[in-house]
Amino acid sequence: MELKDRNIASQIDSLVPRSRVDRRAFVASAVGAGFALAVQPIQAQTVITTPSKGLVAGEVKIPTKDGVMPAYAASPEGGTRLGTVLVVQEIFGVHEYIRDTTRRLAQRGYLAVAPELYFRQGDPTKLESSAEILKQIVAKVPDAQVLSDLDATLAWAAASGRGDANRAAITGFCWGGRYVWLYAGHNPKLRAGVAWYGRLVGEPSALAPRSPLDLAPELKVPVLGLYGGADGGIPVSTVEQMRSALAAAGNKASELIVYPDAPHAFHADYRSSFRKEAAEDGWKRLLAFLKQNGV
Repeated sequence: MELKDRNIASQIDSLVPRSRVDRRAFVASAVGAGFALAVQPIQAQTVITTPSKGLVAGEVKIPTKDGVMPAYAASPEGGTRLGTVLVVQEIFGVHEYIRDTTRRLAQRGYLAVAPELYFRQGDPTKLESSAEILKQIVAKVPDAQVLSDLDATLAWAAASGRGDANRAAITGFCWGGRYVWLYAGHNPKLRAGVAWYGRLVGEPSALAPRSPLDLAPELKVPVLGLYGGADGGIPVSTVEQMRSALAAAGNKASELIVYPDAPHAFHADYRSSFRKEAAEDGWKRLLAFLKQNGV
């Protein structure tokens, strides 16, 4: 997600006395209980809910070099040495949408793990706007810290016996989509990456010294990039820049898909940006890409 794009999330509504809440509003409130405050009210009528039946799903603790990182993990009951997928959050943290995504992957036979990558900087799910999250948390997170935490997550997956670090992939959304590209450049042992509308270009800074475009000439891991042609924060021109850079590097294993009418966050079923057709096609492509690359 572009740091300048501060209009993605809605401000939370004022509380309404219970006597005035109709049934639809009450249901929406109940469904939204596990979602970040900054994305309330959610689009309850489109939320996908994946059951945990048949899964081992819940919070886990991952050791890092400077603390214990919380994460949400899901895998089939009794599964061992499973193909492992790191799931990287949007700016809103590991809220219900991200947890549900891990369960969707677990239902397909994977160990999916979503680490709380802001755990040192704060809890974004409790802040009331995307602008607050960007200023108070996201702007303070170094790329090096995220990459190290993703390494730690893969190490935990292998040590737990549930995952196989030799059959590992990464997927991420918005803020996390950028880290799919960065981690694919950082860890050449990954089998695949799937980036959902992750920012591709950017000015270097102390915390973010390189962009995905900078990494294109050296990228060894196949990456599938899924983008919206109507994304106000990620111009299609930058997607084409990345496509050209990959081609110039002779990278035929990576692929970029643009859905012409889709906005940013078209996979986020709890938001008004959700586009069912593009989301479903992207998910099918994700599953096929993981299988194609041996995850």
